Amino acid sequence: MSSKHLKEAFIGNLNGTSITEISSGLGVTTLCILFRGLLFISLCRKSAVLSNSWKVDFFIDYILLVLPLVLSCTIFSDALHIVLLSIVALCLLLFYIIGRKRNKSMKASLHNICQSFLNAHVGNGTVPAVTTLRVSLNVLTAVSILGVDFPIFPRRYAKTETYGTGVMDIGVGCFIFGNALVSPEARTQERVTLSHFFRVKKQILSVWPLIVLGLARLISVKAVDYQEHVTEYGVHWNFFFTLATVRVLSSLLMTLVPPQRIWFVALTIIIGYQFFLEVTDLKSFLLYGSDSQGTRVGFLNANREGIFSVVGYVGIYMIGVQVGLYILKKRMLVKEWISAICSLVLLSSGLFISITFFQIYVEPVSRRMANLPFCIWIIGQCVAWLCSFLICDLILAFAEYMTPGSNVPSTWNIRSTSYSSVRRVTSTKDSNKEVHQCLIEAINRNQLLYFLIANILTGIVNMTIDTIHSSNLLSLFVLVIYMFSNCLIVYLLH
Repeated sequence: MSSKHLKEAFIGNLNGTSITEISSGLGVTTLCILFRGLLFISLCRKSAVLSNSWKVDFFIDYILLVLPLVLSCTIFSDALHIVLLSIVALCLLLFYIIGRKRNKSMKASLHNICQSFLNAHVGNGTVPAVTTLRVSLNVLTAVSILGVDFPIFPRRYAKTETYGTGVMDIGVGCFIFGNALVSPEARTQERVTLSHFFRVKKQILSVWPLIVLGLARLISVKAVDYQEHVTEYGVHWNFFFTLATVRVLSSLLMTLVPPQRIWFVALTIIIGYQFFLEVTDLKSFLLYGSDSQGTRVGFLNANREGIFSVVGYVGIYMIGVQVGLYILKKRMLVKEWISAICSLVLLSSGLFISITFFQIYVEPVSRRMANLPFCIWIIGQCVAWLCSFLICDLILAFAEYMTPGSNVPSTWNIRSTSYSSVRRVTSTKDSNKEVHQCLIEAINRNQLLYFLIANILTGIVNMTIDTIHSSNLLSLFVLVIYMFSNCLIVYLLH
């Protein structure tokens, strides 16, 4: 076999892992952010900038936020439970240290502090958890798209062939959900002030970079005869075309739907699509082609997975918009956010329970078709992940509340109210005037560029190194340097 065919075989015909293991892996990202925040608070820095050197700030963020993800996807992949318990233990230790400092500086009881905190005002109306989710997905994707070409990356984490759940299977679905959370349709203010036609026109004009990138990727891949996982999208289709198509189609549909009915239309689309898979020959066509022999002759046959999976992704996008409308709703007090988090936890729990039912009585999860179980899994996973970041932000906000003068970048700014019985000095931060030396904000500012750089560096590494025969030490070294370079570029631009 040629090198190209060897690499294609190396990443093909896989069955994935359990949803529990995937959720545990995503939990590492949340706990790393929690540990980083508690560490900053325990040091009680009086500004968002940790030091006078951006190099030190970058290195600290890379070590605390990125390196653990690289390690958990490679050498620690078989000991995720130990990784999670270790980080939890460190977080509890830091929280204990913060509590000890509070006892020395404040005379108020813990009960009074908690009551005051519940009535405290939340920042300036932003939701840092949404940004953190989208940034964490970008980082995890960057690790995976190169890691999957090395044997140190578990095969069960790679994309599944037909049915199953792999870590990399959540990629495009979570990207679409994350985009929906911050879409024009999800921002209530824009929905009120802009006409339907203007929003659709704006969405169509905004996807041209995705079309250009999709064409550039198609031409470059064919030109250098780069390895491809054809059953992912097809021969000519790719992620950029899917994202552009979903955004335009969803915007067109939502011009006809009132905000409170978006979820109903999305469910109708997803369930209707699954119905057609079951009662027609569509499923057979998607899996085996028009001749039942896996033909790729003709544009529709060649790109059948990419084209038809758009239907499922449109449903995911519209549900994401509905969640965005709920999560971006103006809430002033901490206790209002706690109520919102409880609602989202119930939603994600219900979705995870329903996944089990649909996988038994309908069919297993299939990223290749973007079927009903896949859509439910992606939505449930994204909502649960978002909840974990919201809870993380509340814990950090409470720790900040107990430690006057502390401030963690990319988290909520809590201001005490007139009801507060806690004497503390609040520190204000204006995100419009202050640029924080923070890796999360750096990646958030250039998310598409970050993803593009990761793809380019992945291609360069694959064309210069025999990845599938690399030792574990070399594989880990390359992945660490690759992620360091990727993050450093966007950090410098920030």
